[in-house]
Amino acid sequence: MTFRGDAQFDTTRVRRGGGGARGGAIALGGGGLITVLLFVVSSFLGIDLTGLGSAIQQDPSQGSGGGTEVVGCSGDDANDPANYDCRMEGGADSLSAYWSGVFAQNSLEYREPSVMLYSGQVSTACGNASSEVGPFYCPGDEQIYIDTTFFDLMRERFGASGGSLSQLYVLGHEWGHHVQQLTGDLQRVNPQDTGPSGSAVRSELQADCYAGAWIAAASQTPDQDGGDPVLVQPTQAELQDALDAAAAIGDDSIQSSSGGGVNPETWTHGSSQQRQTWFANGYQQGVAACANVWQVPTP
Repeated sequence: MTFRGDAQFDTTRVRRGGGGARGGAIALGGGGLITVLLFVVSSFLGIDLTGLGSAIQQDPSQGSGGGTEVVGCSGDDANDPANYDCRMEGGADSLSAYWSGVFAQNSLEYREPSVMLYSGQVSTACGNASSEVGPFYCPGDEQIYIDTTFFDLMRERFGASGGSLSQLYVLGHEWGHHVQQLTGDLQRVNPQDTGPSGSAVRSELQADCYAGAWIAAASQTPDQDGGDPVLVQPTQAELQDALDAAAAIGDDSIQSSSGGGVNPETWTHGSSQQRQTWFANGYQQGVAACANVWQVPTP
């Protein structure tokens, strides 16, 4: 998806940081921690977190690091394939304008999430995380964490094209989990409720739907100052790029590529078809369609 070349982004929510020691064993303590660990912390990558003892360590005393604010980005900078920081900055500008508008239209209170870009390890209110975890949202500090090397992994490990819209889809998906935090839908998830119709999968599909709704509306959403949209309408090739990413990180696709059998009862994120379908539902029908994921017998 292409940014307007002369766009100037007005957000202070994106920082570049990282650091913190690699964690030890997962400590399952605290009321909401199991939910965080089992489906939020790997909300895009689709990993079984029970095997990530070396990647995450719960430490409630730790919060996110300060990091360095990403500034001085233009639309041209964000369109540079190598400039992940400015692309995430521009995406955050558009997402902020879109979701604040949606909440205002429904007379709901909206709070901004923060976005931390990092490489290697990062310290969060949900514990220490390494790049093994992939992009995630932490409800404890209402912050999105993105190791930008994941975009290379999408191409190398999962076979996705990894273009600009697939990268923005990652950000839009994680922002969707923040929306669920604000609406209470995040609390509907039972971490033991796996499988293609389980609440964990439904939460992930709703986040996919939210990403699709934002992408469809982005080219008509004024920037945060009420000026022209920072994004232009996506091409069909760019939309296919996002759909390819959705397919590549479906539970069935990941299980198949790992050399093991496909076991739907263990799914926590949804099949390739489910993820593509709900992204398309959001894109074609808008944000209102995303509530339906909790009602349909098989999403």
